[in-house]
Amino acid sequence: MRIVFAGTPEPALPSLRRLIGSPHHDVVAVLTRPDAAAGRRAKPSPSPVAQLALEHGIPVLRPGRPNSDEFVAELTELAPEACAVVAYGALLSERLLAVPARGWVNLHFSLLPAWRGAAPVQAAIAAGDTVTGATTFQIEPALDSGPVYGVVTEAIRPIDTAGDLLARLAVSGAALLETTLDGIADGSLTSVPQPADGVTVAPKITVDAARVRWDLPAHVVQRRIRAVTPNPGAWTMIGDLRVKLGPVTVDESSNSLAPGVISVSRDGVRIGTGSQPVLLGQIQPPGKKLMNATDWARGARLDESARAQ
Repeated sequence: MRIVFAGTPEPALPSLRRLIGSPHHDVVAVLTRPDAAAGRRAKPSPSPVAQLALEHGIPVLRPGRPNSDEFVAELTELAPEACAVVAYGALLSERLLAVPARGWVNLHFSLLPAWRGAAPVQAAIAAGDTVTGATTFQIEPALDSGPVYGVVTEAIRPIDTAGDLLARLAVSGAALLETTLDGIADGSLTSVPQPADGVTVAPKITVDAARVRWDLPAHVVQRRIRAVTPNPGAWTMIGDLRVKLGPVTVDESSNSLAPGVISVSRDGVRIGTGSQPVLLGQIQPPGKKLMNATDWARGARLDESARAQ
């Protein structure tokens, strides 16, 4: 089939690579978000998907308003038989969805109807799910509600961060997307409606939502920190400093500490929660790189009144 691929961030790259290498499909263009400011100089730079497309000589479409009359006409002129979507990052109008005869096929990183929305991997880890996966489905106007073509499953490991899990799902999901498009092309695959039960929603995680709540139980604190690592990154206030935290470990053997109380010893830095303390791994003070929490505490010279909040 003639394919237009829509995607923006790094997790979309395995899917685009597979479709570029597919003997059955022709990626005639890539649709991605406009260049965004990046780096210290805030210089606009192409998205990861745009960079890969340019390396392969594939035309890149970067409309600021993808639902505009102008872009609907531009996509219509390309005459794609199907559009494949992996984390494009914009809502699509019904007029745009109607352009390809075989529709828009989305790869979503959850087992739909669980965790519809922008942050399914983060939500699954934060909720304590032990299994997640990826789903291919036909896009319709409602959020992630379209009929399903196929799924792959993936175990969530006890130490997985969102970055770890998303990297694995990006690879297994890419194979699923290619297989789905193959099946649509040869007529061997049809979609089935999602069940009405089991719908959960995973909205985008804001920076404010990534602030650690030390009054929660330790296992919840641990999961929530993993869920926002590496982006947007867990953080807390210690005195007047806002510091970022890497994943933590629940310390079953230590004496309890009140929520937010910091204890520094030779074998590590602990912070109290609503249950057991957690042992810090890495910490990033303002303007510095991630460092071992024990090294940070040695240099910070915390007094007994220091609290994380």
